[in-house]
Amino acid sequence: MLAKQQQYNVVIASFLGWTMDAFDFFLLIFVMGDIAKEFGSTVKVVSWAITLTLGLRVVGALLFGRLADRYGRKPVLILNVLTFSLLECASGFAPTLTAFLVLRALFGIAMGGEWGIGASLTMESIPAHWRGFVSGLLQSGYSFGYLLAALLFGVGFNTLGWRGLFIVAILPAFLVLYIRSKVSESPDWRTSRLASASREPRRPGGAHVSRYLYAIALMAAAATFSHGTQDLYPTFLRIQHGLSVHEVSVIAIVYNIGAILGCLSGGALSQWIGRRREIMLAAILAVALMPFWAISSGPLALAGTAFCMQFLVQCTFGTMPAHLNEISPRESRATFPGFTYQFGNFLAAGNATIQVMLAGKLQGDYGVAMALVAGAGAVAFALLAAFGPEAKEVRMMTDHSGDARPAAEPSP
Repeated sequence: MLAKQQQYNVVIASFLGWTMDAFDFFLLIFVMGDIAKEFGSTVKVVSWAITLTLGLRVVGALLFGRLADRYGRKPVLILNVLTFSLLECASGFAPTLTAFLVLRALFGIAMGGEWGIGASLTMESIPAHWRGFVSGLLQSGYSFGYLLAALLFGVGFNTLGWRGLFIVAILPAFLVLYIRSKVSESPDWRTSRLASASREPRRPGGAHVSRYLYAIALMAAAATFSHGTQDLYPTFLRIQHGLSVHEVSVIAIVYNIGAILGCLSGGALSQWIGRRREIMLAAILAVALMPFWAISSGPLALAGTAFCMQFLVQCTFGTMPAHLNEISPRESRATFPGFTYQFGNFLAAGNATIQVMLAGKLQGDYGVAMALVAGAGAVAFALLAAFGPEAKEVRMMTDHSGDARPAAEPSP
């Protein structure tokens, strides 16, 4: 195991990487209407930028994950952060809507790589009894990124415009300096590379097909649930409720605070009651809240129900970095979590476009459209978690901290 300070550095770097990745992604959802106006298009057409980004994240997860399994977590994480930062900045210079959509597709490839690499690097570098809380902390980076995007939109949109917001997003590239100077390579990866000649032969890839298929289905349901409550919510506030830029920014800040608290609470709770039980509990409570969340009106009610909803959504996601790494095949731990996480997002990539079309059929009622899609995802997520495997605190190859169970296959 790494020294404690090195463990802290790994956690910080992976948290910041996912935060900046999400920050770059969520800037788009605040300005879809403005982009549509500049290019003489519609929100429905611009929403394809979200679909392309989410859909192509699976390509990045596979590409960067395979590179990280072969060449190490640290150098590939550096490459990944540089790539998504540069593509985000380039989006601000797009001369046409077609060019913008192409850049968002490429950004999706880069975005898809960070989560799996950062999660595997972290989970392989910390003691088993840290995993629940650190899992929630890592996943909360997604909500911190959303929060930063909301803040920048609130204070910078009137001055910078939508193009300026994307250009400013080059700043995450400076995270590379921290990773290069402070972060150590995964001890598990180093050990596995040195001992590769003497270790037991790898299983044929087909031996893990069922595990891949299960994790992909789990994450497709999770992404439908999560993105169903997030991606069109600012549009719902601005178009359906006529709220101002300032009001939307404040409400987004409020519900992202709820999301951050949810990640931390869910990750910690999963260390106590187990990964599957925690997912089921939060998803069922979210379904019960869904009708009130969809029909609420007025800034206070909207902010309150959004806070509670994102708390519950991210309670389920707070356990995912630990859960997917624990059920991962040993030899592909940088590939499996990121690939299944992002393939699930790929299968749910049409969420925003479907919700826009549903809202059109419901006389512009975005609230009900979001609830129908997100509710279906939440129910499926709870059921898949209930009947799936779990391997809480399974030992990861070189974890000799004494507080983990022996290495084992996930059990139902």
